[in-house]
Amino acid sequence: MIIIISLGAACLLGIGFVAQQHAAYREPLEEMLHPRLLLDLMRMPLWLAGIGLMVCGQILGAVALRDADVARVEPLLAMSLLFALTAAHVVYQEPFGRMLQLGAVLVSGGVALFLFAGQPQGGRLPDPVSPRWLAALPVVVVAAALVLFGLRRSLKVKAMLLAAAAGVLFGLQDVLTRGSLLTLDSGLSLLATWQPYVLPGVAVVGLLLNQSAFDAAPLQISLPATTVAEPISGIVLGVAIFAERLQVSPAALAGEVAGLVAMVTGIVVLGRSPFLAKPVAQPQ
Repeated sequence: MIIIISLGAACLLGIGFVAQQHAAYREPLEEMLHPRLLLDLMRMPLWLAGIGLMVCGQILGAVALRDADVARVEPLLAMSLLFALTAAHVVYQEPFGRMLQLGAVLVSGGVALFLFAGQPQGGRLPDPVSPRWLAALPVVVVAAALVLFGLRRSLKVKAMLLAAAAGVLFGLQDVLTRGSLLTLDSGLSLLATWQPYVLPGVAVVGLLLNQSAFDAAPLQISLPATTVAEPISGIVLGVAIFAERLQVSPAALAGEVAGLVAMVTGIVVLGRSPFLAKPVAQPQ
């Protein structure tokens, strides 16, 4: 049932990403990383529909996170890439050639292999003031570094780095969501903890980075990095914060490494796609 719910969430997320990117790509590049981008997009029905689908997917994802470990759910949510590329091909008639298919299969297959080999399990909610929550700070630093590094890069590279930064924050968002849900299940007052107050800020910043990546480049360029960064960030934080466990036998480690290599290779393949980022001089 967790697998079905997670795949349903991935499907809604993927279709939602297609609608969001189609709307954001029409916005001028000058609005990239500016809150005005979100304000302008809020006036577009297609973007709002995409956000609605994404929210529904996140709700299903939250249901799965309530009953399963982060490291088990995150890789399944990464299947949203396949749903997104397929939907873009069907709805907008965007080419989906063999190289793009290969890249998408490598990304999604790598995620599945990592999940199968790692067999994540266990985990418990730490105290709200536990030092384990400090593991979230390096994740925020990584996201900030990706943004800063991408500012002076080409538009295509910038889109991929912004998408990766968004994925890192989405992984943190998933962990904070699971923490909030487990707090409710334990009978503690949710308002007495800090996670619910930080969660909206992380979600908004992640959304701005994600839409900025969509503004800069087509879906084949701007989405895969998010798809990989989110589960990796979520899995690392799940292990560090919730003490979730992965298999560490030689065979399991080999499978986990092979899965990660496949994911990164898929990103490289998709990044070499013939699709180019839009020119700086975008017609208004």
